Amino acid sequence: MNFDNDEESLGFINRLLERLHQADFINHGSKIELVYVASGGQHVETQIIAYPHPLPKGREKGSGNLPEVLATNEAMALWKKVEKAGYVDADYQPQLSRTQSALLADAMAERLGIREKWKVFEALWNRKNMRGDYTRAMNQLQSLEFQDELKRLFA
Repeated sequence: MNFDNDEESLGFINRLLERLHQADFINHGSKIELVYVASGGQHVETQIIAYPHPLPKGREKGSGNLPEVLATNEAMALWKKVEKAGYVDADYQPQLSRTQSALLADAMAERLGIREKWKVFEALWNRKNMRGDYTRAMNQLQSLEFQDELKRLFA
């Protein structure tokens, strides 16, 4: 697409990103790479636009507002382990794919005895259909390796 100015192109990109996010096509850590090419095909510049997953409404960055079931001493020990492993950030937001996030939620819920795991983690991570993500994960071979990593981590 050709735009007359940077402001017009950035406005379009922001609207596109918002629509993709609303449709759950963009996960935490997604990015778009823009390549500027001058007439004649000469590469001018490459710009990467990161699109972080927003925090759920009512939560501020660094607030640490966790549901009670995820704020127990045992849960906090697990959070420290998964943060150190790079699976979540300091605000307990996943740094993983949707399927791996669902596997992480399942493993934590199992360890902590949380019955309504999808409801709890969907609210915390501002996600929908984590049960579907979990089902997809169970059909992927690489998920077995990640599940093994989680078992070792939580041992």
